[in-house]
Amino acid sequence: MKWKYRSIYLGLSVFLSLNYQCFANKFIDNTSLLSPSKLADTTLLPNIILIMSDDQGWGDVGYQGHPYLKTPNLDKMAANGVVFSRFYAGSAVCSPTRGSVLTGRHPMRYGICYANCGHLNREEVTIAELVKEKGYATGHFGKWHLGTLTRDEIDANRGGRPENDEHFSPPWLHGYDTCFVTESKVPTWNPMITPSASAGDVGSRLTEGQPFGTAYWTGPGQKAEGNLEGDDSRVIMDRTIEFIGNSINVQSPFLAVVWFHTPHLPVLTGEKYRSIYSDLSEDQQHYYGSITAMDEQIGRLRDYLKSRGISDNTIISFTSDNGPEGKSVSGRTQGITNGLRGRKRSLYEGGIRVPGILEWPNKIDGGITIDQPCSTSDYFVTIAHILDIDIEKYQRPFDGQTWLPFLEESGQEYVKGPIYFWLRDQVAIVDQRYKIYSEDGGQSFKLYDITDLDGEEDELNLDIEKQNRILKWKACHQSVLNSSQGGDY
Repeated sequence: MKWKYRSIYLGLSVFLSLNYQCFANKFIDNTSLLSPSKLADTTLLPNIILIMSDDQGWGDVGYQGHPYLKTPNLDKMAANGVVFSRFYAGSAVCSPTRGSVLTGRHPMRYGICYANCGHLNREEVTIAELVKEKGYATGHFGKWHLGTLTRDEIDANRGGRPENDEHFSPPWLHGYDTCFVTESKVPTWNPMITPSASAGDVGSRLTEGQPFGTAYWTGPGQKAEGNLEGDDSRVIMDRTIEFIGNSINVQSPFLAVVWFHTPHLPVLTGEKYRSIYSDLSEDQQHYYGSITAMDEQIGRLRDYLKSRGISDNTIISFTSDNGPEGKSVSGRTQGITNGLRGRKRSLYEGGIRVPGILEWPNKIDGGITIDQPCSTSDYFVTIAHILDIDIEKYQRPFDGQTWLPFLEESGQEYVKGPIYFWLRDQVAIVDQRYKIYSEDGGQSFKLYDITDLDGEEDELNLDIEKQNRILKWKACHQSVLNSSQGGDY
């Protein structure tokens, strides 16, 4: 397959200036960079679909040259749209990244420090609330993991336990009209039933063949019944397509946030998908098969949009919430990073650099590769820019930056801001070429050149470069601390 590449790699001089504002400190409006163009035309509001997988590594896609894995529909998206070669999850674990997608802000600004830590505050403005200003129908499907979904019965990791009452924060309180969500993980096949221990991360309190101890919630006190068997990605997509169809029928633009559980443990799949990888081990069959099954549902979604005549004016994005599970490639943790150091829970590149694709046929030419570092925090700001919504009215710092100038010719003169990370004792900041990383909360740092895949193997001795980035990190860190202490609302 032959792609058209437009590689955008810009000079470092802008970054080396200490006058450059950290985007964690202040959102900078970039609307002035755009002349009237097809990207800036919002007379016909685009539909928006934000897809996220769970624990899928940077190398776990066919278009990255995986030796076994088949993802034909993601490959088509990549060829037909934009591939972000340096796309970053907001964190190296699930919940913080998800919060960054919905708010455009670093999750530590509102206390989501880790998985099962904190919740999405009511004071936060979500992407669903943002687009409702323009009349969008909004739906959330799949994993939530930004708070509990019930106070009334034991559910998943935290739901129904009195000590977690303060963390009740379901999506229907954050701007979503339609919901089909679980609090946290489920098996990737027969999601409501406990699989065998060989699937991984089943837990000692659960018994094979018995209920998994969770539910798909559709509203206050409401749980889905029926059509919960087989491939979990198909179960999620059935509800997503129904929501899209209903939105089309009433001529409403829509936002669909689709967060698959695949390939998070417990990982297993059906014989149809295992047979594709029959020459490989049983663990590989289940892991690769579950991703191929998810990819099939993405293809089903794209075909449905075409059949309804709305594919050209629908934005579809795809990414993962963090790098692959496990300390190594073994058992059901078969994810790969294509040589990047680290995996899930690590702020080294393998834990935070993830697949990133954006498709919008009406507005964006296919076959574009963007080499700028971009992140999940950018979704909120980019969509606000597309819809011409001024987010400065919310009077709070945003950590994302709009992508639109990258997709214009003017993008050749446009530089993406630094990306700041904080996960327990690990902190880091990434820019065009260099990255500083600390495993002791910022007491000491290592400097790396991350333009090479193995760039984090050898520390650089460039004191000026390191000090420049430490100053930027301090500014970002102080801004996030201020927010975490209630300074934004």
